[in-house]
Amino acid sequence: MNDCLFCKIIAGQIPSNKVYEDEFTYAFHDIAPQARVHVLVVSKKHTPDAAHNEDLTDQELAACIRTCARVADLLGLTEDGYRIVNNCGENACQSVKHIHFHVLGGEKLSEKMA
Repeated sequence: MNDCLFCKIIAGQIPSNKVYEDEFTYAFHDIAPQARVHVLVVSKKHTPDAAHNEDLTDQELAACIRTCARVADLLGLTEDGYRIVNNCGENACQSVKHIHFHVLGGEKLSEKMA
């Protein structure tokens, strides 16, 4: 997608603070963190959200979750725990229409949205 923020980040057209990258995913620090650690894991293949994932293979979709776990491990979140969040659609406040997962941790997180 020519106008997609995350596609531009993946392509290197917009700088990011990369944490991890593989064949299917790209992970980078969120510019407006909601926790001490806040990383976005995005699919390299553009699809708007989790509800419209038919453009992704099972391998591509599973890679997103595996990358979330890998990022948590790389950043030392595994022992104390972390949260994976996916916002899907307008009512969930999805701000970028490209499937992505938030990895949040590094502190005690609120139970309000658990």
